[in-house]
Amino acid sequence: MTVMADPALAADARRERRFFLSLSLPALFIVGLAAILPILWIIRQSFLTTGSEYTVGNYEKVLSSGLTWSALVTTLELSLGTLAICILLGTPLALALASARPRVANLLMAFVMLPLWTSILVRTYGWLVLLRRDGLINAALTGSGLTAEPLPLVYNFTGTLIGMVHYMLPLFLLPVYAAMRDIDANLVRAGASMGATLGQTIRTVILPLSAGGIFSGSIIVFIYTLGFFITPAVLGGGKVNPLSTRIERTLSTFQDWGSASVLGILLLVVMALIGVMFLAARRLLTRNGAAHA
Repeated sequence: MTVMADPALAADARRERRFFLSLSLPALFIVGLAAILPILWIIRQSFLTTGSEYTVGNYEKVLSSGLTWSALVTTLELSLGTLAICILLGTPLALALASARPRVANLLMAFVMLPLWTSILVRTYGWLVLLRRDGLINAALTGSGLTAEPLPLVYNFTGTLIGMVHYMLPLFLLPVYAAMRDIDANLVRAGASMGATLGQTIRTVILPLSAGGIFSGSIIVFIYTLGFFITPAVLGGGKVNPLSTRIERTLSTFQDWGSASVLGILLLVVMALIGVMFLAARRLLTRNGAAHA
């Protein structure tokens, strides 16, 4: 049976949507200008030589360089590694927070969010103090006899990955925790009453219902880390060179705005493609889940 909507109520709903949209238009306009104008400037700059002449030579030079593709591979490796570790650490932590009493969960969440209250530069140099050869971690390892000599924990891929995970883990945790907290506890009890073990309940009830939060957190982590600069520059020690550090060196060393703009466009294209892939995968999973429901 089809229920006919009241035309007056439908008209009121449309007017309400238009009203709230009009309230957001100034902010949308400012954000749009702040996002679009720099991109347009970068696109224009990528076709200019140092003598302000239009050319495609910048694209030929950058895209034919092996350093560019090496930097792109490093960027993707850092983003994928950070995402994988955030999923492995953040999902169980979000489950523990969602299962805890509200007071305990709020206290633990405050500790988890603590890194976001300090500057990323301060946190990065804090990890430098902890991870260097004469740092606190190596001093503890060698002093306890666990290692005979200091471990290479900084100025390499490992140190960079540690710093990036430390920054991104709270941002991954927030949507996952929100999704798990909204799961109806009766569903978990129903699974347990039917003989499901804890592992089976997590696999068949909790993870499917929190998949949206995990997916959102994954998008945030992966897209955000593609443009990381400070952490690779400090903890990588010049040995870890993603696209962001290559852009900086192209500008600071060669003052080549055209090539740096091409690298920036390449990074934007990679971000856009990966974002579309994530959204397409999420839509496909949602459609499959609805079909099996």
